[in-house]
Amino acid sequence: MQTQLDATLLATPAGREAEAILRSCVHCGFCTATCPTYQLLGDELDGPRGRIYLIKQVLEGRTPTRRTQRHLDRCLTCRACETTCPSGVRYARLLDIGRAEVDRRVTRPGWQRLLRRLLVRTVPYPSRFKPVLRLAQVLRPWLPRTLRSRVPTPQAPSPWPRGRHARRVLVLQGCVQAVATPATNAAAARLFDRLGITPEPIPGCCGALAHHLGDAERARAQMRRMIDACWPHIADGAEAVVVTASGCAAVLKEYGVLLADDSRYASKAEWLAARVRDPVQMLEGEDLTALGQPGRGRRIAFHAPCTLQHGLRLAGRVEALLARLGFALTPVPDAHLCCGSAGAYSLLEPAIARRLRADKLTALTSGAPELIATANVGCQLHLQAASRVPVVHWMELLATSSDPLSQ
Repeated sequence: MQTQLDATLLATPAGREAEAILRSCVHCGFCTATCPTYQLLGDELDGPRGRIYLIKQVLEGRTPTRRTQRHLDRCLTCRACETTCPSGVRYARLLDIGRAEVDRRVTRPGWQRLLRRLLVRTVPYPSRFKPVLRLAQVLRPWLPRTLRSRVPTPQAPSPWPRGRHARRVLVLQGCVQAVATPATNAAAARLFDRLGITPEPIPGCCGALAHHLGDAERARAQMRRMIDACWPHIADGAEAVVVTASGCAAVLKEYGVLLADDSRYASKAEWLAARVRDPVQMLEGEDLTALGQPGRGRRIAFHAPCTLQHGLRLAGRVEALLARLGFALTPVPDAHLCCGSAGAYSLLEPAIARRLRADKLTALTSGAPELIATANVGCQLHLQAASRVPVVHWMELLATSSDPLSQ
């Protein structure tokens, strides 16, 4: 793609990066075939190729409008287009740059600014988010149906193992997951302990929410704090940072890019990103015979989050591991499509998110599973709000009541 970016913008690292990404696009349109919003809305400007054109025009000097911003907002950042693209276009990174430039020049409606401000100042901080969620859970019976469905039922806190093994990994607690679904990390901790690996909890937010909502400085501050929290443990011999929420893992893997211009943290960011692991990456290389067959033939449908299959590029690997452990996986048509969660997307674009969720639940339940398993807290909460089939994180499947892991 030929470009004529504004000279002032080309003088910046982001501008040069955007130009390189734009020039790698060959207009082929393969991306539209796997874009959820294009499939749903049928508008070229609500697909990757159209959004790339919009961003190109803005970076070349055209004045963006609220309509431009709206088309960029509708992108789920699922990155299915990146998996499909034969040219390797780094669409998500271009979208980050384009959104930042548009948001700098287009003022959002007041209610949007307020909602985004509330989200980034509440959700990433467990000490703030926890009382809000607990209050919502108490009031749940009296809330309107649309709000009631969004409030997850409380999970009882689970104790972490006390084993001390020579091998150690860090387990990121996260913000939403630490409050809404603490059973996930507790199950992972018991699993690693049983495999002879000490799990060490690391609190804090990875910066994903603030990053995706355009609060770049807040996101970068949270990323630096995460690096500072992990650094001493990794320097002391912890072999990996295990992240059970694939959405967080995908952002952590991008730290080297997102902090590339930070002279104090750039090298540390790359170093940490290289040590981030999804649980499946750890378990694939371990001797799992001690676990037996926890699946026992149970029929489950696995929802592969976009961040797992398109962000981390781990498509099919959790399913293979679950099958190896005795679970019977039911077929899921169009498994590459997004469920509509996408971080805060289900709150900011609820109509589109509901339509995508309905389609995803139809696909997930088409094989009559007993359970739906997933790998990301956002997807789990979004799906279970409308699912008649229980939705759990796949780590919990390995800690059933009859398994020693849960004792």
